[in-house]
Amino acid sequence: MHGGPHGPAPPDLEELGLDARVAAAFAPFDESGLTLGRVCKVAKGAHTVVTADGEMLAEPSVRLVKSVDGTDGMPAIGDWVALRAAEGDAQALIDAVLSRSSAFVRRDPGQSAGSQVLAANMETVLLAHALDTPLNARLLERELVLAWESGATPVVLLTKADLSDDPDAVAEEVRSLAGDVAVHVTSALDGSGVEDVGAYARRAHTIAILGASGVGKSTLINLLVGEVVREVGEVRETDGKGRHTTVDRELVVLPGGGLVIDTPGLRALALWDADVGMERAFADVYGLALECRFRDCGHGSEPGCAVRAAVEDGSLPERRLESCLSLERELAALEGARRAKQRRGAGGRGRGRPPG
Repeated sequence: MHGGPHGPAPPDLEELGLDARVAAAFAPFDESGLTLGRVCKVAKGAHTVVTADGEMLAEPSVRLVKSVDGTDGMPAIGDWVALRAAEGDAQALIDAVLSRSSAFVRRDPGQSAGSQVLAANMETVLLAHALDTPLNARLLERELVLAWESGATPVVLLTKADLSDDPDAVAEEVRSLAGDVAVHVTSALDGSGVEDVGAYARRAHTIAILGASGVGKSTLINLLVGEVVREVGEVRETDGKGRHTTVDRELVVLPGGGLVIDTPGLRALALWDADVGMERAFADVYGLALECRFRDCGHGSEPGCAVRAAVEDGSLPERRLESCLSLERELAALEGARRAKQRRGAGGRGRGRPPG
């Protein structure tokens, strides 16, 4: 974990976001003699945890591994955890992951019905898209669904404005599909917009930056810190994609006292639980659906479909409806995979979702 321009600050858990909610969640473990800490780095499966006594390496205990259902119960970057002191040269043991205020969760790329937490306990999720390539609206909508579902507040970050012919036009396009989500345009070349982003990282508040490789996440963090703390890689001129220079997940402390979670570039972003996220990210479609004649309207050829009527009169873009329906089909397929896993006795939770 990096500190401000004068190096790492002394461990201060309140500066790292310790509040009454976390303290209450830790109280039972405190009585058992465990130590409170926050996961500040995850690299190749190894966890670095900050406690009041400093940083230490820790690994999940056998008790924790046996008690959780799925990988989303395992410690992730930003998590608050209860630690058991190390014996001899062994690493400390993470006995429990405390309840999360928020968590950005995707379907685990390696499993058909498993989940993966990319970042936890952040107030704001910055969804970064570079302006040197055409906007991927479908990807942004998918990110917004998961960001709203996380419990944090999503913000769209458009980087590399100096490489765009018309950044304002792209920003307007983003606003048209992001609803009331804040949109910021930034440029590392002249530093424009960086101050606006830094305002989200108030003292003891955590922001997470998510996006594909090469969109400028690490560059932005270096600007926010005021020195190079995250390695920056080159971007291929052919397709604008960057190498995965950031291969670990790290919680970086900013000079003003805020914190930012940096993550590797995302190659895949499959949906996980997304009931709330779908309703927030597609509020226009779901709002119209309330006016359909049939509650279970599929927005196809059914009579009295308010959504289809809006598409036909031009008030709702057809691409927008197609995107929503595509994501609903993905969620339905995921639910089917969960139920199949549950039937096989593999521990799937089989949580349902209300019809769209």
